[in-house]
Amino acid sequence: MGSSGSKPVQQAAPTPNPELDKPWRKFDWGQKEALKEKLENFSPRSQDVKDIKILVAGQIGAGKSSFINSINSAFQGRISARALVNSSAGGSHSFTRNLKGFTIRNETKSLPFVFKDVMGLEADALAGSKTEDIINAVFGHVNDGYKFNEEQALTHKDQHYTDNPTLSDQIFCLVYVVAANAVQFTDDKLIDKLKIIRQAISDKGIPQVIVMTKVDEACPLVNKDLRKIYTSKKIKEKIHMCSEKIGVPLTNIFPVKNYHDEIDTEDDIDALILKALEQIVYNANDRLVDNESY
Repeated sequence: MGSSGSKPVQQAAPTPNPELDKPWRKFDWGQKEALKEKLENFSPRSQDVKDIKILVAGQIGAGKSSFINSINSAFQGRISARALVNSSAGGSHSFTRNLKGFTIRNETKSLPFVFKDVMGLEADALAGSKTEDIINAVFGHVNDGYKFNEEQALTHKDQHYTDNPTLSDQIFCLVYVVAANAVQFTDDKLIDKLKIIRQAISDKGIPQVIVMTKVDEACPLVNKDLRKIYTSKKIKEKIHMCSEKIGVPLTNIFPVKNYHDEIDTEDDIDALILKALEQIVYNANDRLVDNESY
């Protein structure tokens, strides 16, 4: 009798390893206290500026306000929620409506950092904050309390417009907050908005830093262990995608996890947050020192 004609069982392809053999970026997980002390002792290198002002922009739902709260939490050793956050899932519009500055504080004093929170960016030309408003805010023309208008950018006739801002009114670093679980950048309209902002402020030497949030939602490896963030292939790919699409160098892109459902602070979360803040603050301070050249 002939063979039964049975076919060999085809084995499934092995699942690709989501983790790199070694970290793609060196990171000291034990540096929290050193970073905290260094930043608490920081002072701007200009007698005309008492605090470093930083503008936080980004797509709606990326976690701008949560990032500000997470910085405060890291310094205070407890969960802080000074910047109001929209807790409803899938919100389609920005929860932040007015320009507001948040001073960072530790347990005993205010630190010389002020974060300005703005209305979220949206791809639609008639939705979200206007690129002109963000650019004007960077250059110090927009006063706190200004209510963003999706249909009309701020003009010099508005009471919230400052014609001649002082050095201390100006922003010295722009932080783009992007969510790792939504980093696809398939919408060219949103990219165009970011490029308009980037070009306008780059011409004046304003540094830009990307903070990539929600890394735990984007990568199961990181969700199980935050310390895998720099061995995660997925997070590395998203970091490179951000750099390529927005044009910010890799050295200025920082993946972090904001505080979301935690009720106590955690050293690993704080270490990532404080390292990002260190880079933001020292980039801003460098721009402050170089201000006379522009």
